[in-house]
Amino acid sequence: MGKRITVPFGSQHVALPEPVRFVFQTENEKIVDVDVDVGYVHRGIEKACMTKFKYLQVGYVVARVCGLCAISHTLGYVTAVERLMKVEVPKKALYLRLIVSELDRIHSHLLAMGHTAEVAGYENLFMQTFRYRELVMEILELLTGNRVQFDFAAPGGVNRDLTREVEIEIRRKLKELKEHCLWLKDVYENDFSLSLRWKGIGVVTPEMATEMNVVGPPARAAGLATDARAEFNYLPFEEVGFKLITLEGGSIYERNLLRALEVLNSIEMVENALEGLPEGEIKVPVKGVPEGEYFVRVEAPRGELFYYIKASKKMVLDRLRIRVPTFANIPVMKELFIGMDYADVPATVISFDPCLSCTAR
Repeated sequence: MGKRITVPFGSQHVALPEPVRFVFQTENEKIVDVDVDVGYVHRGIEKACMTKFKYLQVGYVVARVCGLCAISHTLGYVTAVERLMKVEVPKKALYLRLIVSELDRIHSHLLAMGHTAEVAGYENLFMQTFRYRELVMEILELLTGNRVQFDFAAPGGVNRDLTREVEIEIRRKLKELKEHCLWLKDVYENDFSLSLRWKGIGVVTPEMATEMNVVGPPARAAGLATDARAEFNYLPFEEVGFKLITLEGGSIYERNLLRALEVLNSIEMVENALEGLPEGEIKVPVKGVPEGEYFVRVEAPRGELFYYIKASKKMVLDRLRIRVPTFANIPVMKELFIGMDYADVPATVISFDPCLSCTAR
């Protein structure tokens, strides 16, 4: 047995985009035990939604849970309210929600891919990925008014319509983005050094994914066919060419490649949605007060996002509960670390694309 050394990783670390703390116990560079603390950015958002805000305002509050996943949080909440109150949302609004949701997935996936390249020492690839990500952020700004944290979806529909001029500009930028993303996919798939660095590292097996309830890209990269877009009917994904993509291998390499493939599918879905965008209203009024309880599952960029609401004919909710994908994936990350070389920790953590703003709330 070698000498045991305690190595803290975080809460602030050059490889971490958000604060999370791991304390590793190592012997001869091998990790033998680990503790995790994810509670550095708790803001009491759920409690605020049950005490300070009326139910029609809550969608704007939960959009502040996370800048990147704002549309997913709002979508989860407003879908739960609409289903509970039996509100018929216009078809055009559903298509517009789908467009923004998939654009959000593209820019979140590109962020994760760029960060993973950075911790592998590929600074140029990191900067190039982030450069192309600017295109999708410009599209989101054209469509919603903000680059991140957009208040687009609302109970009954969406807050902004799509003009003809904006649609033309979005199509032009999407075409350019698609060419860049095809190049990125080729690099992430075929670069010898990246393959050598990532293949077989941090492997999640299908059995681990099933037993530990792994969600999102880490689950699909392990071969588990799970995606709320295919399992819960909340937006018309089938009408615009959604493909449930899975890979085998479950390592850092497959998690990154799966994101590259999903980016291309998201671009295709946005193009198809623009092509078939229905005419009509973008919003209907929501009247009355909710009563009862409901839950929904939506597929955020990082995986399944769960929203539960409970109401008793009052303007303020009795209960709001959110379960985010990073929280679901923390147990398998902890399992992976045992027996791993410490040098592989940064890339493994980033390949899960953890979001602590969502997790701690």
